[in-house]
Amino acid sequence: MKKLNFVDIFSGAGGLSCGLELSGMRCLLGVDHNKAAIDTFMANHKHAQSYCGDITKLTPKLFRELTNDQTIHAVVGGPPCQGFSTVGRGIPTDERNTLFKEFVRIVRISKPYFIIMENVTGLLAKKNEKTLKSIFSLFKKYGYLMDVKMMSADLYGVPEKRRRTIFIGSRINQEIIFPKPICNTNLKGQYIPSVTIGEAFQNLKTTNGLTHNHDLENATIKSKIDLARLKRIPEGKGIRYQKDEIKYLSPSLRLNIDWENIPESRFRQTKYLRLSRSLPSPTIMTHRHGYYHPTEHRYLTQREAAKIQSFPNDFVFKGTISAQWRQIGNAVPPLLAKHLGKTLQKMYRLAKKDNTSKPFKTNNHNNLKNAMTKVRGNAFCYQEKKSNEI
Repeated sequence: MKKLNFVDIFSGAGGLSCGLELSGMRCLLGVDHNKAAIDTFMANHKHAQSYCGDITKLTPKLFRELTNDQTIHAVVGGPPCQGFSTVGRGIPTDERNTLFKEFVRIVRISKPYFIIMENVTGLLAKKNEKTLKSIFSLFKKYGYLMDVKMMSADLYGVPEKRRRTIFIGSRINQEIIFPKPICNTNLKGQYIPSVTIGEAFQNLKTTNGLTHNHDLENATIKSKIDLARLKRIPEGKGIRYQKDEIKYLSPSLRLNIDWENIPESRFRQTKYLRLSRSLPSPTIMTHRHGYYHPTEHRYLTQREAAKIQSFPNDFVFKGTISAQWRQIGNAVPPLLAKHLGKTLQKMYRLAKKDNTSKPFKTNNHNNLKNAMTKVRGNAFCYQEKKSNEI
């Protein structure tokens, strides 16, 4: 089968593009306003073009020039959606309205077979129901069957419990398909991670023996008291409740917290959290200060964070260390994207086999209704997942 071409809007460093290319697709263009992110994108997508700047100034003529007027099979990306509350309504001055509508404009210009949009799980919350209805309604207007699911990266070969809202749209299929999880379950029906932190960290080198973006000196902990506290924390543990502080820290190292007067008598995010080599990581963030190495008394390096996000070892990040962390933390995990790419190719083959050229029959409203029930329930359920969950 020929390679499917795609363009990546709001591409960032190119995690989504990286994964789609690993699946056998071909990136023609990456679009983002952040120079460091585009520098990274270009360093790792040497055959693709890029546009760094205001997307509203990406004219149809320039878009066709950058893509060499080739067929665009998919438009993908992570446009901000929360400001888009109703079609043609909502808050007119919300910048997110403009950015989402720019994504739609690129879809209208290129008329792709497929759409992939990625966003945070909060988009499935009740308060954003108008936004979801608007997205489904708008793309139906332009001929796309849409569906949405919450997908957790750790079910697709990524050593990270990262949940994201994923929209898939098609104008050539009668049904939207999502990739099936690849993890296993034990005798109790509990899921077994497909990859753990320990397994991911076993090899950080390229085939040439190089290790990129692995600055150990900048991963050191400068504060003496923070270092002393971390040395008391066992692997896989941290401080969230008063009982943790009492258990792990000596009186001289205590945090001086009034536990009774903080909300829910706990930290919103665990402090001094060491990762566990036997588990996936929590969601990698856009800075190094959230988690600590499982066994060494330091922060993670950018390469370790990128490995948790499932970036290949030869994927090089550009810019300052803080810029690299933002790129890594904002990225779609490439292995999750790889499964999405395989699914698009499957849908393309099915459409060709069925010679599907007639408008889709399935009502977008039905898919949205499902999202409002099962998908929303899964999105905000943080218990251990079963293997058949998406």
